[in-house]
Amino acid sequence: MDKLAEIMDWKRNEVSLRARPVSERELVRLGERISGGISFYDALAEKEELAVIAEIKRKSPSAGSIAENISALEQARTYSNAEADALSVLTDEKYFGGNLEDLWEVNDFLRQHQKVIPTLRKDFMVHPIQVLEALEAGARAVLLIVRALEDEDLKILRACADQAGLDCLYEIHEEEELEKALRHEPHILGVNNRDLTRFVTDLETTERLFPMIPENIIKISESGIMEPEDAWRARAAGADAILCGEALMKADNPESFIQQMKEGG
Repeated sequence: MDKLAEIMDWKRNEVSLRARPVSERELVRLGERISGGISFYDALAEKEELAVIAEIKRKSPSAGSIAENISALEQARTYSNAEADALSVLTDEKYFGGNLEDLWEVNDFLRQHQKVIPTLRKDFMVHPIQVLEALEAGARAVLLIVRALEDEDLKILRACADQAGLDCLYEIHEEEELEKALRHEPHILGVNNRDLTRFVTDLETTERLFPMIPENIIKISESGIMEPEDAWRARAAGADAILCGEALMKADNPESFIQQMKEGG
């Protein structure tokens, strides 16, 4: 079994313990009540410079421990001061050391300090209850890993996100996954430079796949952004945004790192 399959099996079991039916009416009404601020899509689309999605990530299967004792709130404060365009908050505990409380805490901080920065719930989505949880916690987008989901799953989760007023970041790694994603008419598409079956990273994945993505779709290069030059390389390949976690979590000066990525890109 590859690593992604292992994680998805675990996630389905984990979510089954709290799963329940989620109605369109529930999603729509809650979405209307707590809507506001800028959408995840608009935060990326309105930028002439390279947009930076800064990720809160304590550990990962590929990197091991990154910053396991870090406060999500303090990291969000650092990223917002550095003018990150959006935040990605990992909410998987077993493999990435995050939790849903991190997402609540980060969004509470952003609201209290009137920071117009949308958040992505970064997790392995398998059930509508996770979309509802993301909405309740203040996220403006959810991740859909195309390789890990059947077409029907993608359809259901996208419908729930639309009802809730959330954007979907469709994540791909191969041409076949791109073809599958395009059947669902994505507005935002991320190319993960890390092969989630083997956890090998190569920026050439972005360079290979971006030319195949229609112009009207926001393009994000994910993983493998370890130096500002990597962000510039992604920008040269056509990226509208980059998603950076490990390097920013380890950086002595995340503010400077983010500004260098923006300026050079």
